[in-house]
Amino acid sequence: MPKLLCVYCSSSAKLDAKYYEVGERLGREMVARGWGLIYGGGNAGLMGVVARAVKAAGGHVVGVIPTFMTERELAFHESDELVVVANMRERKRIMAERADAFVTLPGGIGTLEELSEIMTERYLNLTTKPLVLVNQDGFYDDLLRFFERMVREKFKSAGLNDLFAVADTVEEVWPRLAAPSSFTADPFWFTRR
Repeated sequence: MPKLLCVYCSSSAKLDAKYYEVGERLGREMVARGWGLIYGGGNAGLMGVVARAVKAAGGHVVGVIPTFMTERELAFHESDELVVVANMRERKRIMAERADAFVTLPGGIGTLEELSEIMTERYLNLTTKPLVLVNQDGFYDDLLRFFERMVREKFKSAGLNDLFAVADTVEEVWPRLAAPSSFTADPFWFTRR
Protein backbone atom coordinates (compact mmCIF):
# COMPACT_ATOMS: atom_id res chain seq x y z
CA MET A 1 0.00 0.00 0.00
CA PRO A 2 1.43 3.42 -0.91
CA LYS A 3 1.67 6.24 1.58
CA LEU A 4 -1.62 8.13 1.70
CA LEU A 5 -2.08 11.82 1.05
CA CYS A 6 -5.25 13.23 2.58
CA VAL A 7 -6.72 15.86 0.27
CA TYR A 8 -9.25 18.32 1.61
CA CYS A 9 -11.21 20.26 -1.01
CA SER A 10 -14.58 21.36 -2.34
CA SER A 11 -17.38 19.05 -3.37
CA SER A 12 -19.00 21.77 -5.48
CA ALA A 13 -19.67 21.06 -9.14
CA LYS A 14 -20.10 24.77 -9.90
CA LEU A 15 -16.51 26.00 -9.70
CA ASP A 16 -14.42 27.70 -12.34
CA ALA A 17 -12.75 25.09 -14.58
CA LYS A 18 -9.29 26.19 -13.37
CA TYR A 19 -9.91 24.57 -9.96
CA TYR A 20 -10.80 21.21 -11.51
CA GLU A 21 -7.72 21.40 -13.73
CA VAL A 22 -5.48 21.81 -10.68
CA GLY A 23 -7.30 19.00 -8.86
CA GLU A 24 -6.71 16.69 -11.82
CA ARG A 25 -3.03 17.69 -11.98
CA LEU A 26 -2.64 17.03 -8.25
CA GLY A 27 -4.18 13.56 -8.63
CA ARG A 28 -1.87 12.60 -11.51
CA GLU A 29 1.20 13.99 -9.74
CA MET A 30 0.35 12.12 -6.55
CA VAL A 31 0.50 8.80 -8.36
CA ALA A 32 3.69 9.75 -10.22
CA ARG A 33 5.31 10.50 -6.86
CA GLY A 34 4.16 7.32 -5.13
CA TRP A 35 1.20 8.68 -3.17
CA GLY A 36 -2.23 7.14 -2.79
CA LEU A 37 -5.27 9.21 -1.90
CA ILE A 38 -7.38 9.25 1.23
CA TYR A 39 -10.25 11.70 1.12
CA GLY A 40 -13.92 12.26 1.89
CA GLY A 41 -15.13 9.55 -0.49
CA GLY A 42 -17.31 11.76 -2.70
CA ASN A 43 -17.76 11.62 -6.45
CA ALA A 44 -18.80 15.26 -6.90
CA GLY A 45 -16.91 18.46 -7.49
CA LEU A 46 -13.22 18.87 -6.86
CA MET A 47 -13.23 15.81 -4.60
CA GLY A 48 -14.45 13.63 -7.43
CA VAL A 49 -11.98 15.12 -9.90
CA VAL A 50 -9.01 14.34 -7.65
CA ALA A 51 -10.20 10.77 -7.00
CA ARG A 52 -10.86 10.05 -10.68
CA ALA A 53 -7.45 11.46 -11.64
CA VAL A 54 -5.70 9.23 -9.10
CA LYS A 55 -7.61 6.16 -10.36
CA ALA A 56 -6.98 7.03 -14.03
CA ALA A 57 -3.26 7.27 -13.31
CA GLY A 58 -3.29 3.82 -11.69
CA GLY A 59 -3.22 5.04 -8.10
CA HIS A 60 -4.82 3.77 -4.91
CA VAL A 61 -7.94 5.56 -3.59
CA VAL A 62 -9.37 5.29 -0.08
CA GLY A 63 -12.67 7.09 0.39
CA VAL A 64 -14.19 7.71 3.81
CA ILE A 65 -17.84 8.73 3.67
CA PRO A 66 -20.74 8.98 6.12
CA THR A 67 -23.79 6.77 5.57
CA PHE A 68 -26.10 9.69 4.82
CA MET A 69 -23.90 10.66 1.86
CA THR A 70 -23.87 7.16 0.40
CA GLU A 71 -27.67 7.14 0.64
CA ARG A 72 -27.69 10.25 -1.56
CA GLU A 73 -25.55 8.37 -4.12
CA LEU A 74 -22.61 10.71 -3.58
CA ALA A 75 -19.96 8.03 -2.98
CA PHE A 76 -17.09 7.31 -5.38
CA HIS A 77 -17.72 3.56 -5.72
CA GLU A 78 -14.62 3.10 -7.87
CA SER A 79 -12.48 3.64 -4.74
CA ASP A 80 -10.15 0.76 -3.93
CA GLU A 81 -11.49 0.99 -0.41
CA LEU A 82 -14.70 2.78 0.54
CA VAL A 83 -15.05 3.15 4.30
CA VAL A 84 -18.62 3.98 5.31
CA VAL A 85 -18.86 5.64 8.72
CA ALA A 86 -21.65 6.87 10.98
CA ASN A 87 -20.91 10.60 10.93
CA MET A 88 -18.65 13.45 9.83
CA ARG A 89 -16.52 13.32 12.99
CA GLU A 90 -15.66 9.68 12.46
CA ARG A 91 -14.89 10.45 8.81
CA LYS A 92 -12.37 13.16 9.76
CA ARG A 93 -10.81 10.97 12.47
CA ILE A 94 -10.19 8.03 10.14
CA MET A 95 -8.80 10.23 7.38
CA ALA A 96 -6.43 11.96 9.82
CA GLU A 97 -5.27 8.69 11.39
CA ARG A 98 -4.58 6.91 8.10
CA ALA A 99 -3.03 9.83 6.25
CA ASP A 100 0.72 10.32 6.03
CA ALA A 101 0.34 13.98 5.06
CA PHE A 102 -2.35 16.55 4.23
CA VAL A 103 -2.99 18.89 1.30
CA THR A 104 -5.77 21.47 1.26
CA LEU A 105 -7.05 22.67 -2.10
CA PRO A 106 -9.62 25.48 -2.40
CA GLY A 107 -12.86 24.66 -0.63
CA GLY A 108 -15.73 25.89 1.50
CA ILE A 109 -16.53 25.72 5.20
CA GLY A 110 -16.06 21.94 5.43
CA THR A 111 -12.58 22.27 3.95
CA LEU A 112 -11.82 25.13 6.33
CA GLU A 113 -12.94 22.99 9.28
CA GLU A 114 -10.67 20.14 8.22
CA LEU A 115 -7.71 22.49 7.74
CA SER A 116 -8.29 24.08 11.16
CA GLU A 117 -8.51 20.72 12.87
CA ILE A 118 -5.16 19.51 11.53
CA MET A 119 -3.56 22.88 12.34
CA THR A 120 -4.83 22.51 15.91
CA GLU A 121 -3.55 18.93 16.17
CA ARG A 122 -0.15 20.08 14.92
CA TYR A 123 -0.12 22.93 17.44
CA LEU A 124 -0.91 20.53 20.28
CA ASN A 125 1.72 18.03 19.07
CA LEU A 126 -0.97 15.43 18.43
CA THR A 127 0.42 15.01 14.92
CA THR A 128 3.61 15.96 13.14
CA LYS A 129 2.33 15.00 9.68
CA PRO A 130 2.97 17.72 7.08
CA LEU A 131 0.16 20.05 6.03
CA VAL A 132 0.28 22.05 2.79
CA LEU A 133 -2.25 24.72 1.84
CA VAL A 134 -2.56 25.19 -1.93
CA ASN A 135 -3.23 28.90 -2.40
CA GLN A 136 -4.28 28.67 -6.04
CA ASP A 137 -4.61 32.12 -7.60
CA GLY A 138 -4.59 33.68 -4.13
CA PHE A 139 -7.72 31.79 -3.04
CA TYR A 140 -6.57 31.71 0.59
CA ASP A 141 -4.99 35.20 0.71
CA ASP A 142 -7.73 36.58 2.96
CA LEU A 143 -7.44 33.60 5.31
CA LEU A 144 -3.67 34.05 5.50
CA ARG A 145 -4.18 37.73 6.32
CA PHE A 146 -6.64 36.72 9.02
CA PHE A 147 -4.02 34.39 10.50
CA GLU A 148 -1.55 37.31 10.48
CA ARG A 149 -4.10 39.42 12.37
CA MET A 150 -4.57 36.64 14.94
CA VAL A 151 -0.84 36.77 15.62
CA ARG A 152 -0.61 40.57 15.51
CA GLU A 153 -3.43 40.94 18.05
CA LYS A 154 -2.04 38.13 20.22
CA PHE A 155 -4.90 35.66 19.73
CA LYS A 156 -2.26 33.22 18.48
CA SER A 157 1.47 32.88 18.99
CA ALA A 158 3.94 33.73 16.25
CA GLY A 159 4.38 30.03 15.46
CA LEU A 160 1.03 29.89 13.69
CA ASN A 161 2.60 30.05 10.24
CA ASP A 162 4.82 27.10 11.07
CA LEU A 163 1.77 24.82 11.39
CA PHE A 164 1.42 24.57 7.61
CA ALA A 165 3.26 25.35 4.40
CA VAL A 166 1.80 27.36 1.53
CA ALA A 167 2.13 26.28 -2.10
CA ASP A 168 0.87 28.43 -4.95
CA THR A 169 1.01 25.57 -7.47
CA VAL A 170 0.86 21.77 -7.52
CA GLU A 171 4.56 21.70 -8.38
CA GLU A 172 5.35 23.50 -5.11
CA VAL A 173 3.44 20.95 -3.01
CA TRP A 174 6.03 18.17 -3.18
CA PRO A 175 9.11 19.96 -1.78
CA ARG A 176 6.93 21.41 0.98
CA LEU A 177 5.64 17.96 1.93
CA ALA A 178 9.21 16.70 2.09
CA ALA A 179 10.54 19.60 4.19
CA PRO A 180 10.95 18.88 7.88
CA SER A 181 8.50 20.71 10.11
CA SER A 182 9.99 23.63 11.99
CA PHE A 183 7.14 23.78 14.50
CA THR A 184 7.43 22.55 18.04
CA ALA A 185 4.68 23.61 20.39
CA ASP A 186 5.59 25.34 23.62
CA PRO A 187 4.65 22.67 26.21
CA PHE A 188 3.80 25.37 28.77
CA TRP A 189 1.54 27.50 26.56
CA PHE A 190 -1.53 26.65 28.65
CA THR A 191 0.00 27.87 31.95
CA ARG A 192 0.80 31.34 30.65
CA ARG A 193 -2.60 32.30 29.22
